Amino acid sequence: MAHHRAVAQPATPTPRRIGVLLVNLGTPDSPSYWAVQRFLREFLADRRVIDSSRLLWLPILYGFILPLRPIRIVRKYRGIWMDEGSPLAVLSSRLAAKVAALLHDRHGDEVRVALALTYGQPDIRGAVAGLCEQGARRLLVLPLYPQYCSSTTGSVFDRVSGVLRGRRWVPETRFVNGYHDDAGYIDALAAGVRAHWAQAGERPHLLFSYHGIPARYVERGDPYQAQAQATTWMVVSRLGLAEGEYSHCYQSRFGRLAWLQPYTVDVVRGLARQGVRRLSIVSPSFAVDCLETLEECAIEYRDEFLRLGGESLALVPALNDADRHAEALAGVVRRHLMGWLPAES
Repeated sequence: MAHHRAVAQPATPTPRRIGVLLVNLGTPDSPSYWAVQRFLREFLADRRVIDSSRLLWLPILYGFILPLRPIRIVRKYRGIWMDEGSPLAVLSSRLAAKVAALLHDRHGDEVRVALALTYGQPDIRGAVAGLCEQGARRLLVLPLYPQYCSSTTGSVFDRVSGVLRGRRWVPETRFVNGYHDDAGYIDALAAGVRAHWAQAGERPHLLFSYHGIPARYVERGDPYQAQAQATTWMVVSRLGLAEGEYSHCYQSRFGRLAWLQPYTVDVVRGLARQGVRRLSIVSPSFAVDCLETLEECAIEYRDEFLRLGGESLALVPALNDADRHAEALAGVVRRHLMGWLPAES
């Protein structure tokens, strides 16, 4: 009598797709004290963001910063909050949707796009899981930071790596660590400045204000400062600006450490005292508008400039979900997908 061993039927094959994960920094869920405190706790406890000794830093964080700092920041968030939510979250979502549409138009259902935030929701763990559930067997991670910085881009790498370490099956993964000199990105920045000037009917002094980092991070090898300077130089070249028609500086200093200089507030004050009466300020390190652009640049620096005799300081909007921006990012994605996608004729 023959004996037959039961053999399980093969599972229905899952489509082998490519997942593209866009990641921005993060934001509170609401402009409330406890939501802001939760966000700051996660953000400022990240060793990539603050690399000081935990024995020194954590008592300061939990004893002074977390109880007090949200009180001031809540007021700022309430001044910029959109009907749909936080500007960073809303604008990042719109941008991701446009990038997804462009990739779908070119590659059909083979590429899926998801947005995640390093701190807050939607989180990286859920976004990676969602892409894998949709059949992603290859993963491209694109942090929405044009200039590489350990505090931002490096944190994305850490979070994604931690998520993948916990998965039984790990997708083949590529990581984009910056696009500060990408031609599409530079063209989009220059176009944004030109559009701003055209609407204003003038061409004021242009202030390039990048998010600052502690100077010691650069001394230890972080390329952020060099990449920020390269971005400024390329945009200045596109716009045909001469020496004296623009300035390069760094904002958002935190704590007592020496950060990258010159500080934006000092440059704003210096220009006002030199007799400059009109300023345009652009922040190329921010993919979308957020607290640092909508409140710090557009309100704080404007008020300081006017106080010292300036007549106007206007924010050049971040690239946000502009078509040029989405097209530039889709181009970055396609270049990094070479070898994963069929060659186009």
